[in-house]
Amino acid sequence: MDEDISIINSNTRVEKIKKLFLNNKKKLLILLIIIIMTMISFFGYGEFKKSQKTEISDLYYYTIINYENENKDKTKEALLKIIEKKDSTYSPLSLYFILDNELIQNKEQINGLFDILIDKTHLEKEIKNLVIYKKALFNADSISENELLNILNPIIKSKSIWNSHALYLLAEFFYSKNEKQKSKEFFDQIINSENSNPDILVEAQKRINRDLSD
Repeated sequence: MDEDISIINSNTRVEKIKKLFLNNKKKLLILLIIIIMTMISFFGYGEFKKSQKTEISDLYYYTIINYENENKDKTKEALLKIIEKKDSTYSPLSLYFILDNELIQNKEQINGLFDILIDKTHLEKEIKNLVIYKKALFNADSISENELLNILNPIIKSKSIWNSHALYLLAEFFYSKNEKQKSKEFFDQIINSENSNPDILVEAQKRINRDLSD
């Protein structure tokens, strides 16, 4: 008897499930379609990004391998296109190549390219800090104390591996302005920090002993 009741209950549950499925067939079908489309979109986007990365990589290496003094304009245009792609790897490399080979002389344009990398490109934290440091280094000879501090603030206020580099740049900046007390304060920060780059630390100690000792 108990067995018969169990079979009846089991059949009832199966019927309920069937009925539930039939009543919601359209909704379940739509849900299934959404899931499938989402998976296709996800994997399709991944393949697209991978393909795009390969395309940018090929363009970058082709451009620098074929660089010659007489084709500066072509090289510059190709590298500018890569920077505008906002690629986390090859956009910074393209700007560094432009700077190293002096392909653009206009400082305003260069600073605009720095801003694309800093503000609009998804970079790893320390890569972004390196770009910020390079922007400060590029402008150090032609901007005010406040402007230089504003550029470097994100690094100075962090524990970045570029922190001591930024402090050293500021120390040398103030030394060049004959503001020796300010210069010494930044050199001291390098010496007193536990995370200072060893080479930067040695140079800071040399500068204080040679030029800023009491």
